[in-house]
Amino acid sequence: MIELPVGLPAELVPLSWLLGVWEGSGVIDYKIGDESVTREFGQRVSFSHDGLPHLNYTSYTWLFPVEEGGDPVPLTTETGYWRLARPRGEGDPGPAMLPAAAESAYTDAEQVEALRNAEGGFDLEVPIVHPDGVTELYLGQVKGPRIDLATDAVIRTSGAKPYAAATRLYGLVDGHLLWAWDIAALGQDLRTHASARLAKAG
Repeated sequence: MIELPVGLPAELVPLSWLLGVWEGSGVIDYKIGDESVTREFGQRVSFSHDGLPHLNYTSYTWLFPVEEGGDPVPLTTETGYWRLARPRGEGDPGPAMLPAAAESAYTDAEQVEALRNAEGGFDLEVPIVHPDGVTELYLGQVKGPRIDLATDAVIRTSGAKPYAAATRLYGLVDGHLLWAWDIAALGQDLRTHASARLAKAG
């Protein structure tokens, strides 16, 4: 059973099973040419909310040492925002720091239900920023305890490594958060990249 925190915006109920801190491990398995990069990693993920109609997302990963007794090696971080896809109106703040000019149109379950798509899920927009000069905009849907995402746009700085597209799959299975991430990078087509199994840590 999922307990909804006090003050959770109605729009976040379809994503509420993500809330909290998750920690666990996974495997990177990515083929580059004739060689494969295979490493185990640890990960700590946080989904939180601040009263606004989106989830705040952060992820920190580290490589497990290859040799026994070695220290973990920091790998990367990413941060982003997860929200239901819908037109923004007078009841929403922005652009920039402009305050809302009216009451939100999505303050109760009935109003949010009107956002369901033809497949019975809710469309999502998920921008994720990486410190290596890559920003991804994912579109997809949440349907029950499953999320499917695919990049609609990838922005790279001039110094970033080649990275063209990605898909991500998230699911809640037996109380654990499982995810899989496929990428098209370094001039290659979309292929398996990494996956993990995380348990609720807080």
